[in-house]
Amino acid sequence: MKKSVRRSVINGNLHAPASKSLMQRAIAAALLTDGETTLRNLTFCADSLAALSVIRGLGAKVTQSTECLAIHGGISPIKRTLNCGESGLCLRMFTPICALFSSELTLTGEGSLRKRPVTNMELPLADLGTFCSTENGFLPIRIRGPLIGGKTEVDGSLSSQFLTGLLMALPLAPNDSEIHMTNLKSKAYIDLTLNVLHAFQITINRREDRYFIPGNQRYRACDYSIEGDWSGAAFLLVAGAITGSVKVDGISSVSKQPDSAIIDVLRSVGADVHMDENSVTVGKNRLTAFEFDATDCPDLFPPLVALAANCDGRSIVRGVSRLIYKESNRAETLRDVFAELGISIVIRNDEMIITGGKIAGGRVFSHGDHRIAMSAAVAGLTAESAVTIEGAECIAKSYPVFFEDLKSIGGQVDE
Repeated sequence: MKKSVRRSVINGNLHAPASKSLMQRAIAAALLTDGETTLRNLTFCADSLAALSVIRGLGAKVTQSTECLAIHGGISPIKRTLNCGESGLCLRMFTPICALFSSELTLTGEGSLRKRPVTNMELPLADLGTFCSTENGFLPIRIRGPLIGGKTEVDGSLSSQFLTGLLMALPLAPNDSEIHMTNLKSKAYIDLTLNVLHAFQITINRREDRYFIPGNQRYRACDYSIEGDWSGAAFLLVAGAITGSVKVDGISSVSKQPDSAIIDVLRSVGADVHMDENSVTVGKNRLTAFEFDATDCPDLFPPLVALAANCDGRSIVRGVSRLIYKESNRAETLRDVFAELGISIVIRNDEMIITGGKIAGGRVFSHGDHRIAMSAAVAGLTAESAVTIEGAECIAKSYPVFFEDLKSIGGQVDE
């Protein structure tokens, strides 16, 4: 599928899509209860659908109505092979959860997920009583429990997602556990995990880089509403900042989501920003270059590049090392895609340097990366000629109705 975005003036209100990060965590927690959990404010993006497929394979009963999902938990696997689609969180979160079962299960995936290394899971899981093997450090993963708990050390330099999986699984182990994290990135995502666990009445104690997890706990079913997604909203807010005005409802001003940091950047560049408890309004102004460290919120790189392309001067975004194992090598992909549009991006060590200027327009390829497609679309709003995005269907991974939403607030979007 291709989409073309032409120069536009943005003006309108939107409700933020639900957070796929929080929905996947809530789906996993619901599986681990022995009752029925109700999830509200849903997103049926590809990553959330992958998580639902996995819990069905693990024995959960899922009923969908127009406004909510009812999930009746309890692990009793009915499938031996579980497909995580292209979701890194799904894979890393459910691997420890699968270790709660004593028979061997296999986790696999599709597309770029098959190229992401998973070696950091094998030794910690062995420390905690399970068998885990990979295919030379990549998918598929074979896992066999039972997970018994204990002490282990985990390297968090590539991702915090495996820690999320351990924090979700270990409360059900028979023994207490202690995890020592080294080089933990994206710490705010662990705050999201702990918030979800608290909603399901799970207790975890954190002291600096150590996590203490009492065993023999019980997940309690609950009624849980998914927060609006700051990651998806960031593209809409940048659109308002560069060409018009947009109000996005359904995103919390006190959210633990790391991508809420987009507000700090928008204020620093000079955009008009007004924030209420559950909404943000951003309007166009003269925008100046900025510096920002995105190490703990790497998903902000694509909207920040679209923003920087519309700022006067050279902007610097740090944290490039976090972009290697995304749906694409996202730093190189952003550089190449925006070069096609006439914008210079230089990658120097851990920095990305973006020189703002005229966006020429042109034809680009998404590289199968949902955030690249959305970044190019936002760039098209101020381009001299249309930006045509090949492979635009990849937005289904996180924000299936992105182009419809962009069109509803004035974006000139064509097939």
